[in-house]
Formats: sequence, structure tokens, C-alpha cells
Amino acid sequence: MLARILLLLCLIWPTAGAAEVASLFGAGLAGSSGALIDMGARSGDADGSSLFIGRDGTSFFRPFPVRVTPETGRIYLGTGQSAAAQLRNLIAAAEAGPAGYDAVQYGARIKPPRRPTQMTVAEIYRWIDATPGQPHAIGRYQFIPATLRRLVDKVGINPHARFDHEVQDKLANALLVEAGLIALQSGEISRHKFMANLAKIWAGLPTPSGRSHYEGYAGNKATMTWARFDAAMVQIFPG
Repeated sequence: MLARILLLLCLIWPTAGAAEVASLFGAGLAGSSGALIDMGARSGDADGSSLFIGRDGTSFFRPFPVRVTPETGRIYLGTGQSAAAQLRNLIAAAEAGPAGYDAVQYGARIKPPRRPTQMTVAEIYRWIDATPGQPHAIGRYQFIPATLRRLVDKVGINPHARFDHEVQDKLANALLVEAGLIALQSGEISRHKFMANLAKIWAGLPTPSGRSHYEGYAGNKATMTWARFDAAMVQIFPG
């Protein structure tokens, strides 16, 4: 009798173990929602992707397409150019023109003493404080003073750091998260909703009417058509 019981346990135990594994991981390994791995990839811990750290090379733990740390603006990339990088290029086309990371709002009568990328964040603050009564939008993503100070604090940039491309990209990444990049990637908001959020942050981007969300305010206007904006967003986020 004891032998029969032991044989029965040997037959049942692997099946029970497999059932437990299936219940934990389910279809999440294939990317469908609701299973433990998929939930971790979409919500995660502080960096949005704790289940994937250290496992990027394995077939079951492919990098989430764009995984952003809201606190730091850091983006974990897979292969090729990320959606966030493409978004930043699109925003820069609408906001900065050929000056790129050294762009200064054309209405600023007193320009910074040096190119913005050669200045520290603290030096840019001093320029802003020393030249009241004029526009101060600066850099590739045309940060206005209040937004710049808020993001520097949020992302944790040292004020003595140079306002170079790396710093500017981190600050822009934080704004993309605020606009709903993660929510878009996880299917929680639509592409057009995300576009509307972006247009509320960057005045050079159009609304569906073709006009800036801030049309006429302080000289703002959309610098690209809605058709161009929409077509570019479809390329970045197909489907």
C-alpha cells in the first residue's frame, strides 16, 4: 500500500508544480495582460521594470519597448532608436529649429552670455533672474523658467551640471512621462489623447484644429500641420 501511495505522489507532484507555474506566469510570457510578469512590466516598481532588470538577454524577459523612470527621466532602451528619442526629435523640429540644444527663444532681447550647452544650470538661472521682462525659453525643448526649475528638482539634476544634451534629454523625458508616454505604451490612453497632452506642453505642436493650444499667447503658434504631426506619431506608434 505504501509503495502505491509513493508512486501516486510521484505522478501527481510534477503536474501540481506545473499548474502552479502556469497560474503565476500564465500568458504573460507572451505579452498578454493580467499575468504576473506582464503586470510587473506595465506597472513595476520605482523604475517601472523591476522584473526585467538583469534579464534583458533572455527570451522571456525582452525589454519593455520604452521603460521610463518618472523620478529621474531615465529611459531604458532596447535595440534601435527608442520611441522617446523619436518623440524628442519631433518636438525639437517644432520647437528649436537648427539651433537645437543651443536654441534660445527669439524674443529674448538679452541672450545668454554663452551657448546654453556651455553653461551650467545655475548660470542659466542667473541669466533668467538678471533679465526680467523677456522670454526665457531655452534649449532643444524650449524649457520655460518655471518648468525648468521644477524638472531640475524632480529629476535631481545638480545645478552645477552643464545644460548639455544629456541633461536636456533627461528633462524632456520627464515631460514625456507626465504627458502619458507610459500610459500610451500600455494602452491606457489613445495616441490622439497623448498628442493632445503633448500640445499642452509644447506650443509648437498643433491641436486637431491645426492651431497651437496657446495660439496667439506671447506670440505662440503651431510650427507644423496636424497632418504632419499625426503622420509622424503613426510612424512612432503604429497600430
